[in-house]
Amino acid sequence: MSDKIIGQVATSPAAQARAAQLDEVLGETKHYFGKSGEGLRTAWEECDLIISHLALGATTRLIADLLKSKKTDPAVVVVDEAGKFAIPLVGGHVGGANELARKIAEGIGAVATVTTATDGRDIPGLDTLGWATTGDLAGVTRGMLDGEPVELVRGGWPLPALPENVNEPGVPRVERRGTHVKELPVAPAKFRILVTDSNQVPDDLPTVAIHPKSLVLGMGCNRGTDVAEIRELATRVLEENNLSLSSVTALTSVDAKDDEQGFIDFAAELGVPFVTFSADELAKVETPNQSQHALEAVGTGSVSEASALSYLPSHVAGSELIIDKQKTPNVTVAVARLKPMGRLRVVGLGPGADDLLTPRAKNTLRASAVVVGYRPYVAQIRHMLRPGTDVISTGMGSEEARIAMAIEKAREGREVSIVCSGDPAIYAMASPTLELGTEGIDVSVVPGVTAELAASSILGAFLGHDHVTLSLSDLHTSWDNIEKRLKAASEGDFVVALYNPRSHKRVEHLPRALEILGWNRPETTPVAVVQNATRPGENYRVATLADFDPEWVDMRSIVLVGSSTTRLVKTGRNKEVVVTPRDYKWLEEETK
Repeated sequence: MSDKIIGQVATSPAAQARAAQLDEVLGETKHYFGKSGEGLRTAWEECDLIISHLALGATTRLIADLLKSKKTDPAVVVVDEAGKFAIPLVGGHVGGANELARKIAEGIGAVATVTTATDGRDIPGLDTLGWATTGDLAGVTRGMLDGEPVELVRGGWPLPALPENVNEPGVPRVERRGTHVKELPVAPAKFRILVTDSNQVPDDLPTVAIHPKSLVLGMGCNRGTDVAEIRELATRVLEENNLSLSSVTALTSVDAKDDEQGFIDFAAELGVPFVTFSADELAKVETPNQSQHALEAVGTGSVSEASALSYLPSHVAGSELIIDKQKTPNVTVAVARLKPMGRLRVVGLGPGADDLLTPRAKNTLRASAVVVGYRPYVAQIRHMLRPGTDVISTGMGSEEARIAMAIEKAREGREVSIVCSGDPAIYAMASPTLELGTEGIDVSVVPGVTAELAASSILGAFLGHDHVTLSLSDLHTSWDNIEKRLKAASEGDFVVALYNPRSHKRVEHLPRALEILGWNRPETTPVAVVQNATRPGENYRVATLADFDPEWVDMRSIVLVGSSTTRLVKTGRNKEVVVTPRDYKWLEEETK
């Protein structure tokens, strides 16, 4: 949305003050503070999105004669004068009004009143996936919403969860109850969703074609070639091969052409980047057609074919040349098709509270078609998932099976999340997932608030200075190595966060850890245990190193051991918190 022009139409002083407030939320916008009718008409010509601070009815009447097409009209969001509601009026999906309304609501504490059917049913709109659509969008969407059987042909491109009545040919529809998987019958399709870069769409069913950004135009030209000649060849070659111009994702060439104005202008028309590669890079690419003229002119025997094959974003598995070099006297073009790659996100859910789940984690989960995880963790976030999400949950001790299942689903070209508590990289699923082997999958880690951070915040500022994180579980690390690390932490006088501090079988490890840490810090050092941090049943105890009782600790706990400088300070009314001083010099001066 940052590349779109947003205008605000406001007449009253209160509305103009609200507009200024929204500038702080949205960044700089254009203001139309004169007469409302003139302001709306001018904004209609100059802006991509309009925020009207007029009444909903007044806004509707004023824009009625301006409406032409939802594909070209600016989107309009109405914000009432009190700032209680943000209402998308037109351009909800295509224009971005729904997204803008939610951003406004979040920024000023309003309610986004979104009325589009897919949003109301929490189903992703097929025109909101970032790809162009053609065909019967309205009819297929209506069929999907009405529960009619819809066939999905996605060509390996990852998509978010779609309703249970949307099924892929050859992919069984299943019902999962714990470890039991039951295959369900699938009715013959009445509608179709087709993900394709082709313009040829079958007409045996009402079909919407979604055009992924899968085509790369590799081009070369003589110096100074006009954009019209460049456009004519590229569009003709695509049309002759029934390929969608909307699927073009980049225009490429050799770096000797990085200032070629015709290419710059054509890429801008398409709304795609113009990317160039050095002659040395292109010379290493194997292509079917080599040109002596190109070799002499720019240092490589292939420009269009080699540059098309060289454009490989990180989220794709590779590419193939689907149209060899075509040429006119001044221009050459070749087309490569990107191969989709499944996506696997390793998502940290934080300590358990919904409001400590990061926005990135929440957005990732809602974009996922498959969510895999330990049963209690999946239950924790199930209410956030979209209808139709394939949820695979297993019990304790099945980490390897969960990871293998998540990788398998991602290799099928799906949008997959594997979830864990806290942060995925801290005693959790990120390292074993990557170790098990994820080559050929687009993998990323979504961080989460860790148990030690949650516990420290409950206690005050326990981790206020240098600290060490250790696990007392010897399932994956020998106790000898754990003791070595405890001794190093003790000698370094670090604050120490102890994960997996105690279980029914491991009752001796925590007393031994406290003994080792006590070698180099006073018996009055604060030690705390926090149970169920930020979850129901949260509680904590703070004692000294001398008085701390390991019996207070179970597997739902984390233990924090202070350094020699950690201390209790008073706050509030008759309350104490734990602080490890950061030794700010200015603070010493302030407290003298």
